[in-house]
Parts: sequence; C-alpha cells; structure tokens
Amino acid sequence: MELFFILILIGIMAYALGSGYPVAFALPGSAIVTIALAAGLGYLFYGDVDFFFTHGGPGQWLSAGVTNYRGVYWEAERDTLIAIPLFVFMGIMLQRSKIAEDLLVTMAQLFGPIPGGLGISVVFVGALLAATTGIVGATVVAMGLISLPAMLRNKYSPALATGTIAASGTLGQIIPPSIVLIILADQLASAVDQAGTSRTALYKESTGELTMPSDFAVTSTSAGEMFLGAFVPGLILVGLYMLFILGFALARPHMAPAVPREGGIDRAFAFKVFITLIPPLALIFMVLGSIIFGIATVNQAGAIGAVGAMLMAGYRLREGKPGAFTPSIMAIIAVLGIFVLLSFHTVNVKRIETSQDVTALIIAIIAVSLLLIAIFWSGWRTLKIEDTLRGVMIDTAKTTSLVFIILLGAAMLTAAFRAFGGEDLVKDFLGGLPGGFWTQFVIVMLVIFILGFFLDFIEIAVVVVPIVAPILLADPSANVTAVWLGVMIGLNIQTSFLTPPFGFALFYLRGVAPATVKTIAMYKGVIAFIALQLIALVIVGTNPGLVNYLPNRASLLSDTAPPPKNPRLQFCMEEFTAERFAADGQRIEAAIEAASTIDVSYLPEDMREELAEGIGKTADAIPLMAAIGEARRAIETATPDYAPLHVQVRALERDARRIDKDIAELEVIVQRSGPNGVFSAARGESARAEIAELEAGRDALLAQIPAEWEERHKVFGELQRAEQQARTAYRRNADQAYEPLQEVIEIVQATDALQATGENLRALAGALQSAASAESFLQQLEPVREALGDIAGAGDIRKAINAARRAMRGDEPDSAKAAEALSEAEALLDSELAWRRQAAEQLLPQLATFDAAIRDTIGLRGQRRLPREQALYVAGCSASHRNLSLSF
Repeated sequence: MELFFILILIGIMAYALGSGYPVAFALPGSAIVTIALAAGLGYLFYGDVDFFFTHGGPGQWLSAGVTNYRGVYWEAERDTLIAIPLFVFMGIMLQRSKIAEDLLVTMAQLFGPIPGGLGISVVFVGALLAATTGIVGATVVAMGLISLPAMLRNKYSPALATGTIAASGTLGQIIPPSIVLIILADQLASAVDQAGTSRTALYKESTGELTMPSDFAVTSTSAGEMFLGAFVPGLILVGLYMLFILGFALARPHMAPAVPREGGIDRAFAFKVFITLIPPLALIFMVLGSIIFGIATVNQAGAIGAVGAMLMAGYRLREGKPGAFTPSIMAIIAVLGIFVLLSFHTVNVKRIETSQDVTALIIAIIAVSLLLIAIFWSGWRTLKIEDTLRGVMIDTAKTTSLVFIILLGAAMLTAAFRAFGGEDLVKDFLGGLPGGFWTQFVIVMLVIFILGFFLDFIEIAVVVVPIVAPILLADPSANVTAVWLGVMIGLNIQTSFLTPPFGFALFYLRGVAPATVKTIAMYKGVIAFIALQLIALVIVGTNPGLVNYLPNRASLLSDTAPPPKNPRLQFCMEEFTAERFAADGQRIEAAIEAASTIDVSYLPEDMREELAEGIGKTADAIPLMAAIGEARRAIETATPDYAPLHVQVRALERDARRIDKDIAELEVIVQRSGPNGVFSAARGESARAEIAELEAGRDALLAQIPAEWEERHKVFGELQRAEQQARTAYRRNADQAYEPLQEVIEIVQATDALQATGENLRALAGALQSAASAESFLQQLEPVREALGDIAGAGDIRKAINAARRAMRGDEPDSAKAAEALSEAEALLDSELAWRRQAAEQLLPQLATFDAAIRDTIGLRGQRRLPREQALYVAGCSASHRNLSLSF
C-alpha cells in the first residue's frame, strides 16, 4: 500500500510541475496532500494515522514537536548555504555593471582572426563569467544580445552560434564558484552521514566485528572541496568546447569563418585587452585563490567576491569620468599594504608589547580604514548611479528566497518519500541490479540525465541527490568520495539547461534571438554540446584523480592538514615509503649502520638505552615493510579466484537480509491481527502463509551458498589479517624507532636555552636570602619555573624548583627547605649542562645526519605534518578510489 502512496506523491508533484505551478509550492504541496491522504485513510479504516507509513508518521512527527520541525527548517539553516546570497550578489552586480559586455566585445576582436574565433571567444568569456558571475540566465542573455548578432552577421551557422552561446552560458553550473556545487555539497553532507551508518552496519553484518576501521569510513565533502574538485573538470569542458568549434571551423570554414580585426593588433588594443581581462581575473584569483590556499572559507570567499564585484562596478559605472578608478586604486593600495605588513609582522591587538607592535597596529588601522573608505565609496556610487545597488539587492533577495524555499519544500518532499519507504525501494532496486556499483551508478546518471529534460537543476539536486547519494556512497566496492560523486552529478545536471523541451538556456536565448533564428536550429545546435558534456562526464568518471587531487592537495598542504598518523593517510604513506626503500634502501641502511656506532656513553642511562633501542628498531623497518609487500602480494594472488565467490555469497546474503526485513514487517501484522487487533484474523493467517513462503525462499537462497565458502573465506580472511598485522607491526616499530631520536635531538637543541635559564636559576639562591618577603621571592622564581617548563628534558630541574615554590607558599614559609631544593636544582642543572654541552658538540651533528636519512621514510609518522613531497604523493595516491568490498 505504501507503493500506492509513493505513486500518488510522484504523480501529484509531476502534475503540479507540468501544469506550471511554482516549484517552491509544488514540492511541499504534493508532500502535504499525500501525507494528509495517507493519514486520513489510515485513521478512517484502521484508527491509526501512522498505519500507511513505513518510517514514522504524522503521529510520531507531531509527538516529536519542535525537534521534528527543526529537522525541516534545519535544511535552510546550515552554514554552508550562507555563501549562496553572497555569490548571487557578486554575479548580479557584475552583470549589471556591464563587465560581461566589455569582455564579449574585446575577446571577439582578439579571437576573431582565428577560424571559429568568435565562437571560441564566446566560450572563453563564458568560462570567465562562470568563474565570476555564475548566473546562467544573465550570461546567456548578455551573450545572445552582443555576440549572436555579430556571429550571424559574419556568416556563422545559426545552429553553431546558438549552441555555442547556450552551452557557454551553462559553464557557470560547474566552474566554481557555483550555486549548484554549494547546494550539492549541502545535500551530500547529510548523505555522507547516512552512508557512513549504512557502511558500518554492513561491515558489522558481514564480519561480525563491532567497530569498522576508520580508514574504511565514507569520505565527506564541503563546498570548498566541491569548488576545487570541479575546477579541472570545468576546464576540460571548456577545452572540449573550444576544440570542437576549432575543428568544426577547419572542416567547414564557410560556417564559422575567421573575422580579421580592422586595424590589426596595436598597443592601444593590447592595453584595452589588458584592462578588460585583469579585473575579472583578479576577482577570480581572490575568490578561488583564497579557498585553494586555505586563506578563507567558502563563505568568506563569497564575501570577498561580493566586495570585489562592488569595487569593479564602482569604476565601471563611472567609466570615462575623472576619478573613476580612485576607489579601486585605494582598495588595491590598502590590500597590498595589509599583505606586506602581515608578511613581516604579526598584528595582534591583545599583545602590544613593543614599539614595533604599535607601529604595525597603526599601519594596519590606516590600511583597513582606507579599504573601508574605498568599499563604502564604491557602494555609494552603485547606489546613486542608475539605482544599481538597490536593483542588485532586490534580485539577490528574490533568487536567494527562491533557492531556500525550494530547499524547504524539497526537505518535506524527501521526508514524505522516505516515510512511505521510497528510499528502501530505491535501495532494493539498485542493490538487486547485476554489475554492482557501476551498474547502479550508470542507472542513476541516466535517470538524472532524463530528469534534466523536464526539471530544473535545483529540483534535481534537492530531490534526487538525498535519495540516491547515500546508496552510492555506502557501497564499499567503488568506495567513491563524496566530492567525486558531487562533481559527476553536477556535470550531469548541467545538461538540464540544454536539453529540450525545458532547457532554460534555450528559453533565455530564444527570448533575445532574432526571429530569423529558428527554434529548431537552436535544438540542433545544442546536440553537439550535450554530447561533449557527456564525453566530459565519461572522462571524469574514468579518471577520479581529476576531481579528487586538488581537494586532497589543498587539505594536505594547508595549515590545518591532518597529522601523518591519521589512519586515512597510512596506506598511501606506506606506498611512498616502500618505493623509497626500493630506490634508496642501501643509503638508508648505511645511515642506520653508521648510527649504531655512535658513542652515546655519556648520555643519561635511560636516554642512552632508549636511543640505542630506537636505532636498533630502525634496522627492522625495511624487513617489516617487505613483509607488508609479501602479505599484499599473497592477497593479490588469491583475489582473482576468491573475489567472484565473495560477490556471489554477499549478494545471496543481501537478498536473504531483504527477505528477513519483509518477514519482520509481516510478523507485526500477525501480532496485530485478531478480534481485538488492527488487522482481521484472515489477514493474520495470510501473513503467516506469506512468512512461511518467504522463509522457504530465504532458506533456498542461503542453500545456494557454495559448500567451500566458509573454508575459502576463512583462508582469505587470514591473508587479510596477516597484511593488517604486518602494517600494524611496521607502524608500531616506526614510532618506537623514531620517537627516542626526536626526543634526544629536541633535548640537546635546548642546551642554550637551558644555559640561559640556568643563570637566572643560580640567582634564586641569593634572592631567597635577600627577599623582603616570600611573595617577592616567588615573583622572581615564577619566570624561571615557566621557562623550564618550555625546555625539553628539564622536568627534573623544574620539580626541584616546584619543591622550593611549595616550601615558600602557605602561612609558614620554610626558607631552609626552599634553599635545599634550590641547591638540588643547581646540582641537576650542572649535571644536565655537562652532558648536554658534549652532546651538542659531538652527538647532535651525527644525529641530525641520521635524522635527515630516515625522516621522510621511517620517521614520516613522527612529523608534525607531511613534507611537501610526501603530501603531493599522498594526494595523488588517495585521489584514486580503492576497492574495499573484500573486507566486507
């Protein structure tokens, strides 16, 4: 019966959308009507409003009160969505300031002499506008008004001209910053949580283990990672467009002729190109560069873009008038001043200690004030000239409100779909398809592509993605990242702007194209570009590194990079180490051999023993890494024979679990049947018969499991455990080998600091005798105590100082006891300095040489963060998806 209500839900939604009803009301309206109908029928026939709901129902929802209501409006409350109005403001402001017109005219003159040059210029400008405005409608209209007449006047094929303009206008959906990517990141964030729960449950059911290794967890994403992941695919799409137009022009020059510029390229034209390109390129660099280099979050980058767009509009709206560039020049000077200041000095209002701090603060205040003046000046211009700012704010509010209302409506629709068991039906359908993940993925991509013929990108992103993304992300056989899945869906959704009959880019272009351009010519023109988009989809799908590399790289090179001991990094780190051992093992072994002969006899006994033991363990690292390789090769040898059996058995067990779920639902009917029950006795008997039939079917499925499964699974499991034990042994050994070396080097390097603090420590004995009170002595002792706390290996000395401190605190200070503790501290200081000075002269250079030889391999886990070479290797290694299915 739940399927009936799902069909009603989808039918009402399709009818409302097809009849032109606003999307913002069609989505929640269909959910409300269907839920009310199901609840009413359930109460009318069975006395239970929740009867027809598989998960929850109105009764449970109402009893949850504010908690459940919060689950709906939380969709529009997440921080990720703050960036939407900021980027919308940036795009509309740039469009209203006629920056797009300048780019189109200038780039057409620059690229015109090339075969197909006008078309290539449209693609180039479309890419620039995508990275600055991202507003499809505004971009298509601007290019249709400016470029289309020029292309037709120069004998361009109407189909090619309109197809180029429509396709180039849609680049804003995939080239960051993009509203689509922000919405997808928001939807995928919750999908990752659901997928993680499903994968953990699958691991528990398959292996019997209570906890799943953290490196098997589903990888999440953010709007910033989506921007980085979509950058290269966006450039690939631009390149495909340009190559197609160039190839078409070379093959049929009469349909895309070259257009020589009158007067040629002189210095004045070169300056015009420069002054036209630099502002949007600078804005792109500030917005995307701030995200890539970890300077700003996506929300902060959106604010940067909004301010930058207003500054650009400030000079463009007063073009040709005196002082037009003054606010922009002030802003540039202010930003450069702040950048230079922060490069040489750290400005902190709470820590003004020196005259240099005061000077830096004054310069910072002047620079920030100058920047604020420039921003407000530009804002005043946009407000007063043609009432631009007011129009931009109104359009931004309209667009943002539309997006957020659709998000809320989609949340209600998705909640209704799940309540009727729709998500379970989709999961069962996809899970029952032969071919595993890739069959499921292709089906989902095909459905999204077909929906693009009828639905807008927002509707697809907020309705379809929450349903299918958790299913695809939970599959361990492909182990895809959320950012890759999001970019793939984004590329696919992009076609919705071009596919008739509801391709919005076609509608926008039809509205500004002359009557001589037939609509059928537009439809013909976009076919090639839709094919190019699908080709880009295949390229990105078969090369996940094109998406995953940049987010991984940015993460591992940022100031907040995960430490090398992060479980997710270990596999690729060990791959790097194994390669380095293979290429440079002899040199490392020679360094270990040399380190074992170092004289450490004068070190304290505990330190000497730990260091010697650590150096000994470094010699075990290469054999332990070889053991990992052997264990891995054993698995690779056994996999071809074992994998098909594993897939077969897990599929049978999955189908059996699905039957168990159906049996559990029927058992509820049996329990609630009878004279006083919700169901009739006949329905209860029917449910019992169904249970018996299902149990027989389940037993028949399980009987198909080959007899050798248990033994072969056990053997393969032992191989997997052997590999994991080898990796664990290597990691433990590497930590135990490198930590003593790190500790000794840190202690010896602190010799000068200890000696400097020692002078103040020796003065404490005289201070104790001459101090007027215990409080005055403690004031002199405290700086020494704090300094010792920052010096490596000075713990025993600090304990003695603490003893002196305790003796002088309280109601009855004991100066004799304090003097004894100070004497002990001085004795410990002399002993420490004696061996530390000798170690600094003799031992430290040898240990530094040894550390340099093993730091990037055996000692890699002991670093605070991955060195650049290793970080780049790990970024590339983890960019590929690793099949984990045999561990489930």
